[in-house]
Amino acid sequence: MSRHLQTKDMTYAEAIRDATAICLQRDPRTFLIGLGVPDPKGIFGTTSGLAEEFGADRVLDAPLSENALTGVVIGAALNGMRPILTHQRVDFALLSLEQIVNQAAKWFYMFDGRGGTVPIVIRLVIGRGWGQGPQHAQSLSSWFAHIPGLKVVAPASPADAKGMFIASVEDENPVIFLEHRWLHGMRGPVPTGYHRSALEKCRVARKGGDVTVVASAHMLIEAMRAADFASARAGIETEVVDVRCLNPLDFATIADSVRKTKRLIVADDDSQHCGLAGEILARVCESGIQLATPPVRVTWPDCPSPSSAALAEAFYPSDRDLFLAVCKQVGHGAELSAEFPKRPCPVDVPNLDFPGPF
Repeated sequence: MSRHLQTKDMTYAEAIRDATAICLQRDPRTFLIGLGVPDPKGIFGTTSGLAEEFGADRVLDAPLSENALTGVVIGAALNGMRPILTHQRVDFALLSLEQIVNQAAKWFYMFDGRGGTVPIVIRLVIGRGWGQGPQHAQSLSSWFAHIPGLKVVAPASPADAKGMFIASVEDENPVIFLEHRWLHGMRGPVPTGYHRSALEKCRVARKGGDVTVVASAHMLIEAMRAADFASARAGIETEVVDVRCLNPLDFATIADSVRKTKRLIVADDDSQHCGLAGEILARVCESGIQLATPPVRVTWPDCPSPSSAALAEAFYPSDRDLFLAVCKQVGHGAELSAEFPKRPCPVDVPNLDFPGPF
């Protein structure tokens, strides 16, 4: 972030709400719709007060009919509107995949641009929380990233949440906007006023020369903690690359880092098989970059996410797991793992101050 920008300390959720308000103010064609949007709890605080500020004709509740609702906003976009749709959880959006994959993603291509564009943003909350288990705690990010015609973004900081949200709403393509629920309470400096972030670029979140960790969404937070501990206690300097956009993927930034360190770990908050981590490893191998050690994936195991807190401890990778992976890559430091700081919260609770509305 430029030091010349004026900033304000905000949570990730507040940054999304601020971005939404700016989009509604700037363009009368923009509207917000989805189940629970005007609810007092405001979808983790991201839509609180917007109905009162902009009126019920621009901030709308919706029936529990995801496929029909997605079709409605596609039709609205084709008729000149710029809808922001929230399905709350990625799990609920599975009911609208036909509209997202066969209509929104393909429309421009099928009609060679002459049939109009589909400038919609679909907000999906991903990740675990409070024992919600297999049907309410998925990520599925690689599903959407696999579809040509969809842009898929997963900002990990409050500043990027705001900047990438505004850029998504202004984009002429359909954008899947993924929010990991553990990020909603994260605080950080956010540019005030109108602010855009690039949709299609990775960000080097931490510089280092010993090993590259490529991470997305909440795994970036885990990677930064692991990197800080590795530097302070083991003298290992980790470069951390934030994959802010899953499709299209900015492989050039990743490749530059891996060429420098010659070691690679990919951390993905999703299942391993056919996932983002495997795609990045494949591209590195295809590019011919010479690695000093075999690359590593740190991901969820290939089984449904658990509801049990005891199983969650074994299921979800942590900053300590990433620290051990870093040590293995460079060949030292693993003996310090016993000193690694314990998590401040239970493994399935984002933070102790926010018990969650659902």
